[in-house]
Amino acid sequence: MAPRDLLDMTGRVALVTGAGTGLGARFCVALAEHGAAVAAVARRADKVESVAAAIRAQGGKAIAVSGDVTDPASIKQAFDAAEQAFGTVDAVVANAGIAIPGRAVETSDADWRAVMATNLDGVFFTGREAAQRLLAAGKPGAIVNIASILSYGVTKGTASYAVSKAAVAQVTQAMAYELAFKGIRVNAIAPGYVITDINRDYLTSEKGQTMLRDIPVGRFGEEQDLDGALLLLLSDAGRFMTGTVVTVDGGHRIGLRGV
Repeated sequence: MAPRDLLDMTGRVALVTGAGTGLGARFCVALAEHGAAVAAVARRADKVESVAAAIRAQGGKAIAVSGDVTDPASIKQAFDAAEQAFGTVDAVVANAGIAIPGRAVETSDADWRAVMATNLDGVFFTGREAAQRLLAAGKPGAIVNIASILSYGVTKGTASYAVSKAAVAQVTQAMAYELAFKGIRVNAIAPGYVITDINRDYLTSEKGQTMLRDIPVGRFGEEQDLDGALLLLLSDAGRFMTGTVVTVDGGHRIGLRGV
């Protein structure tokens, strides 16, 4: 394969969770622009339908699926829908995640479980379903989990989120080790602070701007800044990579004390 074709996703079938807004929506667009057929999955049907419709309007292939990653049955239904539309899913992005700020002593049982259910259980359930189907079909594939720079350390008030994302990094390595011999690669991306519609107001506020002092490149990330890492890990460009966590944070990890 020529180097210029390494990132080509033509013929691949991708499923992206947490695809209604922000990074998940961007991942769907980036994959479709590089030739993949995409199943956009999120709880809010209207949001993912907008993402899928925009891709189709540009000539891409996409369907919208309403699904809840905390429910294994719902995940199975999402994969069923993707398979019926495009065939076996062989490129997965486990992106769905939530954050409920709070220090450990202030975190309620319900908030702890909600974060773990989405950020950890959801990643595991999604990856497990993808791997089971690829093994049954006898096909290779690639799974990318979305971790965080807080997988490496913590800041105050992020206990549940940081713990869940550290676990995502470990799930990535555990599954990669078990599945590599079958041609299924499992990697992760650890983003820094990326501006999306959800956090834009805070990151552009005076308080948010003080965080820039800890980011060596001097800016927050933009959604498209993760395209390269995503395509590397899902495409043939990353065919010798598994069990890896790729950090995309503008150097924030090296500039953030404790992380």
